[in-house]
Amino acid sequence: MRILVLLGMLVPMPLSALSPAAQEFMAISKELEPVQCEKRRLRREIAMAEAERREADAKALRGKFSALDKNPRTAKLEERLAALQPQVSRSRDPEDLEHISRQQREAFYRCD
Repeated sequence: MRILVLLGMLVPMPLSALSPAAQEFMAISKELEPVQCEKRRLRREIAMAEAERREADAKALRGKFSALDKNPRTAKLEERLAALQPQVSRSRDPEDLEHISRQQREAFYRCD
């Protein structure tokens, strides 16, 4: 029994070392990932439509983008994420920013 307890203590828990704010930030970011990917895609399409002077397409795409912003659940999560951001960026735990940065990079590459 003691060996199992010792082994349990030696196995690192990836999120256990993170501050509660960083854990919440990462959870919200993961939940918002599909919306953020869609927004990124729409921004690129809007830029292309504007560069190609397809104003009607750009306007329709801006409408889709706006609809994503108006979703109450998404807006609430993005607001909470924005409130947590200063706390996380001032964190004294170097692992907080490291883990968040890794999560954001992975999410970025999953979008494309």
